[in-house]
Amino acid sequence: MTADTPLSGHLDDDDYPAYTMGRAAEMLGTTPGFLRAIGEARLITPLRSEGGHRRYSRYQLRIAARARELVDKGTPVEAACRIVILEDQLEEAQRINAEYRHSTKETTDSSS
Repeated sequence: MTADTPLSGHLDDDDYPAYTMGRAAEMLGTTPGFLRAIGEARLITPLRSEGGHRRYSRYQLRIAARARELVDKGTPVEAACRIVILEDQLEEAQRINAEYRHSTKETTDSSS
């Protein structure tokens, strides 16, 4: 592979769909069926190659790994997916709230 290949610009891109379903399942230590199940539960939506094959990014694999940890502890797949989604929504809400509090504090401090 040379520096001119299309992939070279994506090596550090967490969102680039670089992994086939088989490779993604292997990396996660799971089955393609698990990846299909979390796709059906809308936890992740893999991109499709020109041939229609599912392709996964590193970011998606990290999310899938979180769900797999819950499933390994006995949580049903759909519940695990919902938990991961809710955790992400909570984290985002907390981040927004912190930004709001910070900007409100700055406004209050500057008007005092």
